[in-house]
Amino acid sequence: MPADLHIERRGEILVLTLDDPETRNAVTQAIGEKAAPAIVDAGSDPAVRAIVLTGANGAFCSGGNVGNFPERRQQPRSVSMASIGALHAWIEAMRACPKPVIAAVERVAAGAGVSLALACDLIVSSREARYVVAYVKIGLSPDGGATATLMRLLPRHMVTELCLFGDPVDAETLHRHGVVNRLTEPGAALDEAMALANRLADGPQNAIGRIKRLIDAAPGNSFGEQLDMEAGFITESFKDEESRIGFEAFLNKHKPDFRKAGDL
Repeated sequence: MPADLHIERRGEILVLTLDDPETRNAVTQAIGEKAAPAIVDAGSDPAVRAIVLTGANGAFCSGGNVGNFPERRQQPRSVSMASIGALHAWIEAMRACPKPVIAAVERVAAGAGVSLALACDLIVSSREARYVVAYVKIGLSPDGGATATLMRLLPRHMVTELCLFGDPVDAETLHRHGVVNRLTEPGAALDEAMALANRLADGPQNAIGRIKRLIDAAPGNSFGEQLDMEAGFITESFKDEESRIGFEAFLNKHKPDFRKAGDL
């Protein structure tokens, strides 16, 4: 059975599931080319209010399919770049998506699997999961934005150790450093990710999209630039139907129904 990415709707949540039992859900160019459009479409679909990325077979993602690497060594640079480009388009789509994206990680996230998890807005992980920036073990350097994201999240010397040695780091260590948001018992990561996704589905979608953009822009902005961006976004928010619903609910001490903003 070839590797695949299952795309399914569970109510207002889009669930993407990597599935290749032989490789512990390794990613391929075909999967990347399927995933990126699904994320883009979800971003513009008002019926989708959150996205969960997970893996079948009790694992998240083992990275690239190492079995194909000898063949890739013989390919022209343009072919190799196209394969990497499919992964990068997928990751960029998740980062740019206005809907929240949550990773549900079991057992292993290695190589590109680490990059995919880090590209999500939140990470829910089983306690037994291990994260491995494994490229150096086979003479490669990282891709998928791993170095950029890790340098935003962790001290330089810790990132250097992770990338130069390629040794696994456990979920609890990453949780202590704020990289993993929630720890679960083995087998429960998807349920917890779905619970968070449903909470976010209840929230104001325009505001959530603006918050994602603010968070993504902050590391590259000066403080003044970030203030200007915040000022522009909150001004937009004041004029948004979501804020009217939120203010009215606050004043009347009831839970806001932000879905009504999409009905107008």
